Amino acid sequence: MRTPVPLTGFIQVAVVVDDLEQAIDAWCELLGAPRPDVRVTGPTPNPQETYRGETAAYGLKFAVIECPERGFVVELHEPDENPSTFREFLDRHGNGVHHIGFQVGDARDAVIGELEELGYAMRTVGRYDDGSWTVVDSEDRLGVNLNIKPHP
Repeated sequence: MRTPVPLTGFIQVAVVVDDLEQAIDAWCELLGAPRPDVRVTGPTPNPQETYRGETAAYGLKFAVIECPERGFVVELHEPDENPSTFREFLDRHGNGVHHIGFQVGDARDAVIGELEELGYAMRTVGRYDDGSWTVVDSEDRLGVNLNIKPHP
């Protein structure tokens, strides 16, 4: 790639699970980490997020385990039954690593453009007040999806 994804930008491992509470307990025990808060969203259509080109409307239980001494987070996602990148992964593979995330700063658009040129589809694009995230459909070629973020 003309604009490679920097290894120094590695920021997250995201795991999709069918039982968030059980996964939190296991990960916190393994890492010796404090138990994170659980966030719950409902299946309301979100005009700031698309899934496979359509407005996303799914519910999610979500927790983030901070690993500041390592410079990354472990995200845990338990999706509802509505169509989403997380539900797609869980139905196809069961529990497992959905994506690894990289922060690429101002190179975000260049990286996404080059990945599209290489034939990767943008599975999910989400925007929030101070940033965005893009899940690149790369599991068939790389064994895992990518999350490309401009900034934290």
